[in-house]
Amino acid sequence: MRSVIWLVLLFVVAVVAATALGRNDALVSFYYGDWRLDVSLNLFLLSAAAIVFVLFAALEAIHSLLSLPLRAREWRALKRERAAHAAMRESLAELFAARYARAQRAAQRALDLQADVPMLAGDREFTVLAHLLSASGLHRLQDKAGRDERIVLAQAQAGSGSAAEGILLLSAEWALEDRDAGRGMAMLAELSPGVARRTQALRLKLQAARLRKRPLEALQTARLLAKHQGFSQAAALSLLRSLAFEALDQAFDEGQLRAAWQALDAADRRDAWVVARAVRRAAQLGLLGLAQEWLQPSWEQAHKLEPEAREQLALALVVCAEGLGSQWLPLVESLLVQHGREPAVVAAAGMTFAQRQLWGKARRLLEQTASAESLSTPVRRMALRTLARIARQEGDELVAGNCDQRAAALE
Repeated sequence: MRSVIWLVLLFVVAVVAATALGRNDALVSFYYGDWRLDVSLNLFLLSAAAIVFVLFAALEAIHSLLSLPLRAREWRALKRERAAHAAMRESLAELFAARYARAQRAAQRALDLQADVPMLAGDREFTVLAHLLSASGLHRLQDKAGRDERIVLAQAQAGSGSAAEGILLLSAEWALEDRDAGRGMAMLAELSPGVARRTQALRLKLQAARLRKRPLEALQTARLLAKHQGFSQAAALSLLRSLAFEALDQAFDEGQLRAAWQALDAADRRDAWVVARAVRRAAQLGLLGLAQEWLQPSWEQAHKLEPEAREQLALALVVCAEGLGSQWLPLVESLLVQHGREPAVVAAAGMTFAQRQLWGKARRLLEQTASAESLSTPVRRMALRTLARIARQEGDELVAGNCDQRAAALE
């Protein structure tokens, strides 16, 4: 198609030339001393055009010849620049491929080439990225001194902005991988408030808080992450529960336990698993009244819960049943009527009736508990020992001894 167009243009030029110059009888005369030269106007115009073209071509050739050294230098600089970028891409690819020594060498080669390229010499982003890639390779190679040196060089070039934020986040992550939670938190503290609320920063803060054995601080951070959808719903629920467990387990007296309980979110204090853990911890510390106080609001709503959650509350009541007040009897009887087929509810009711010395009601429920293989061994053993105590109070030593033997035989 292009050839056809050029052919048409050639015909157009020929027609225009023939029309304009075909009947041109004008002459151009040149005088030099006694000499006179007459040429047609057409020849003069064609000659003038040819001379202009030849002069222009000659000037271009001279310019090209004179600028050859400059263009050679520019070509060599461009070649080095391309080689530097290629080394940077190679370093990134090798880092992703877990060839860390090669990645570090490629990043260093990029830095060496940068020094020879005027266009890259002042490119701070290129320098920062090369130092970070080199530091990443050194970190994976456990060369902490070299890594820290590269980080310092990168920070000196980064100034402020996204590059500096990235360096701080990366440094904090590496500090946490080194199990240095204090240094990691120090790096995170240097972040601006907006950056500190990003998902990655919150993840690092959560990891640092867990390393420093600060579950309440970790719990607050985990809530923020869950709010920003940093975890799936199931993972967030499991993490929040485990952190609440850690906070409760770190309490060693009543004051610490109350402070840990109050520091929990209202949703955590309504979670059956968290309530059960708090009740067990209070029972371990001998705070049975406090355990019963925390358990009662959740127990009143137990009939609305899932069977697994109700089981947690029932087993928690088993461990704090000693000294239960009379107000618990209607609550336990009501739940027993609605969910009397659940072994944990049966065990809780049996222990409650036994504590209130309602031995007739308690004996049957405790026997069911002792035979329920779905319950844990400590709960079944506790039921058998309670049966033995009831039998002794009734003067039946034979039954009491049998119950003690069965309790001792449980594994």
